[in-house]
Amino acid sequence: MKRILTNLTFWVLTAIICGILLGHFNPAAALTPVLDKAVKINLFISEFEIKTTLSEFLSSIFISSVKLFINPIIFLTITLGIISMGDLKKVGKVGAKALIYFEIVTTVALIIGILVANLIRPGDGVTPIAGGDMTKIAAYTKNAAEFSWMKFFWDNLTLQVLVLAILSGIVISNWSGRQKVIDFLAPISQKIFWALHKVMYLAPIGAFGGMAFTIAKYGIKTLLPLAKLMATVYTTMAIFVFVVLYFILNYYKINLWKFLKYIREELLIVLGTSSSEAALPSLIEKLEKMGCSKSVVGLVVPAGYSFNLDGTTIYLSMAVIFLAQVFQVHLSFEQMLTIIGILMVTSKGAAGVTGSGFIVLASTLTAIKVIPIEGLALLLGVDRFMSEARAITNFIGNGVATIWIANNENAFDRAKMELAFSETAILEAESL
Repeated sequence: MKRILTNLTFWVLTAIICGILLGHFNPAAALTPVLDKAVKINLFISEFEIKTTLSEFLSSIFISSVKLFINPIIFLTITLGIISMGDLKKVGKVGAKALIYFEIVTTVALIIGILVANLIRPGDGVTPIAGGDMTKIAAYTKNAAEFSWMKFFWDNLTLQVLVLAILSGIVISNWSGRQKVIDFLAPISQKIFWALHKVMYLAPIGAFGGMAFTIAKYGIKTLLPLAKLMATVYTTMAIFVFVVLYFILNYYKINLWKFLKYIREELLIVLGTSSSEAALPSLIEKLEKMGCSKSVVGLVVPAGYSFNLDGTTIYLSMAVIFLAQVFQVHLSFEQMLTIIGILMVTSKGAAGVTGSGFIVLASTLTAIKVIPIEGLALLLGVDRFMSEARAITNFIGNGVATIWIANNENAFDRAKMELAFSETAILEAESL
C-alpha cells in the first residue's frame, strides 16, 4: 500500500480520473476564472502563458515549469554529447540518419492515415456546419498564409537551441581545454535534472487541470457527432504504434511493450496535459538511463520534436480525407498524391507554431483548393480530444526513433536497457 501511495503513476492516473469527473459534473468550478486575462511570461530560455481559468491555470503552471528545463537540458545534453563523442563526422552522420529516418517513418504514417480514412470513411453522413466559427478559421488561414521556414525557425526556440548546441559542441571539441568545459557543465546538468525530478511531483496537478478544462469546456457530448472520426483516428494511431513501431524496435529485438511500461509515467503526463513538451526532459533522461548514448539522445529527441511528428501526420492526413468525404469531394489518385506531397512538407512545420495542427491543415486545404476551408469548423470541437492521441503518438515515435538510431550507430548499451526494464517490472510488481 505504501508503495502505491508513493507511486507517481498512481497519482497522475488518479488526477486524470478526478479531472474528468470534475469537468463533467461541475464544469463551472473547473472554468472558474482566477485571472482577469492570461499572463504571458518571457524568459531568455523560455516563453509561456499562465491561463485564466482554474483548470487551465493548474495545467499551465506545471507545463510552464517543465518548459523552463527543456532548452537548458537540450543544450547541455547535446553540447556534452558532442564534446564527449569527439568524432565530428559521426555527429553529422547521426544527424543525417535521423532526418532520413524521420522522413521515411512520417511518410509511412501519412499513407496509413489516408488508407484507413478511405477504408472506414468516417466523413460519410456527417452534415457540414453552416458558416461555422469563421473568426477562428480566418485566424488559422491567415497564420497558414504567413508560414515560412524562416518564420518556423525563428518561432521554434527548441530548434534554435539545438543548432546553438551543435555549433557550441563542434567549437569546443576543437579546443584543447574542452575537459575544463566538461568539468564545468556536467555538474550543472546533474543539478538541472535533480530540480526537474522535484518539479515532476506537480505532474498530478497538471494532469488534473488539463483534463478538467478539456471536459468542462468542450463536454463529452461534443464527441458524439464525430465519434466515428474519433474512433478512426485513435484506432489508426494504435495500429501505427503497435504494428509499425513494434517492427521498428523488433528489428533490434527490443520489446515495445516493455518500453511503453518503462515510460508509462511520462505517457500519463502527456495524456493529462495534451502536451508532449511536458514529458520531453524526462524522456531524454530515461532514454539515456536505458542505454542510448547521450550524444544520440541529444541530437535525435529535439530534432524529432520538430520533424518526427507521427501522430500529427496521421491526424492531418485523416482530417483532409474526412473533410473531403463530408463535402462529397471525390479525390482522384493524382490529388491523393498531391495531398501526400504537401503534407510531407507542411507537417514538418507543426511543432513550432501555436495551433499548429489547424494551421497546417488550413495551409493544406488552401493549397489543394478542392475542399472548402469552412470545413475546419467541424473539427474545432473535437480537436482537443484528439490532441492527446497526437501527442502520445509523437512522444512514443520519438522515443522509438532514438532507440533505433542508437542501435544502428552501435551507441546502445543493452545491459543498461535490461536493468532499466527489470527495475520497472520490480516496481510494478511491488505496487500490485
